Amino acid sequence: MASKNYYDILGVSKTASQEEIKTAYRKLVKQYHPDLHPNDAECAAKFKEINEANEVLSDPQKRSQYDYELENPYASQGGFAGGENPFSGFGDIFSNIFGGFGGSSEPRRQRGRDITYEVSLSFLDAALGCTKELTYTRKDKCADCRGTGAKNGTALKQCAKCGGKGQVSYASGSGFFRTVTTRVCDECKGLGHVITEQCPVCKGKGTATVNTKVKFDIPAGADNGSYIKRRGYGETPDNGGEAGDLIVLFSVKPHKLFTRKQFDLYVTVPVPFKTACLGGKVMIPALDKAFEYTIPDGTQSGKVICIKDKGIKSRAKTGDLFVTIQVETPVKLSRKQKEELVSFYEDMENKQSPLMNSYKDNMSKDFGVDPYEN
Repeated sequence: MASKNYYDILGVSKTASQEEIKTAYRKLVKQYHPDLHPNDAECAAKFKEINEANEVLSDPQKRSQYDYELENPYASQGGFAGGENPFSGFGDIFSNIFGGFGGSSEPRRQRGRDITYEVSLSFLDAALGCTKELTYTRKDKCADCRGTGAKNGTALKQCAKCGGKGQVSYASGSGFFRTVTTRVCDECKGLGHVITEQCPVCKGKGTATVNTKVKFDIPAGADNGSYIKRRGYGETPDNGGEAGDLIVLFSVKPHKLFTRKQFDLYVTVPVPFKTACLGGKVMIPALDKAFEYTIPDGTQSGKVICIKDKGIKSRAKTGDLFVTIQVETPVKLSRKQKEELVSFYEDMENKQSPLMNSYKDNMSKDFGVDPYEN
């Protein structure tokens, strides 16, 4: 069953496109990024929730499954189609009423804080994929006591109050209506043991600040706001528990020639006036190398050429390269050049400028003016 409404978390509709989801995610990431709100637990929790929502809704397969569960809240509880056991909840109910047959005796352990780092990528590294290495400090298990908090990792004894269970049960009422409440043992804080002699290095906390080096592969197609998560590489909580995650958030530097939209690349190529008129060869950049392309004669400024499969090649898809032709008008002409240009245009026939003639006719009919009279 879908326990959270990821659409509400990102502030988008259920029919939102992938681009709308991506835009909403980027906006919220910038708003709630932990670096902007240090020591703000509420913002950290919100940031984690935003990433969780994006991880599901940005993946078409995960989103499809999520939408199904959102519309059919009991679909995943049937137990006969790979869902959860429909009777799994009864253990906790009977545990509270009758004193605990079927209930779990394992204490709920604290989970460490996630660590988020922003890594800047060049445009080409993001587009082609690369390997990066990150060195950072975090709290991890103390090496001297192996995370136990006890000297040499062995100066421990079973908690006398809970008998090593980490939980203590309190009964109230009588007969059939007797109620048993189970709580974390306040003597051992749910660990099931107490320290007889503290570790001199970590002072009984079980954690120490360590330098961590992690190498990770960034797949082709990374973009602003996309991220990689490394489970267990975040902070380790004091006195035991699961380590948080490392979240590496990417920011991509702009390129001098290319812009991109998802996996498609866009580039503007200026061409000489002569080449636009007569046709000719120009060099066009691509991610791997430049290639030669023949411009046909009579090419107009603003013409867009789509070159298939020359965009970003990712595991998901391969994009295209869109080339916009920009005919450059010569500047600072000499007197002789101006005279020759006037003579050139005077020799031209109307059919050689179909766009200008169409514009002239419409202006004359609708406004009664000749746009080229001067």
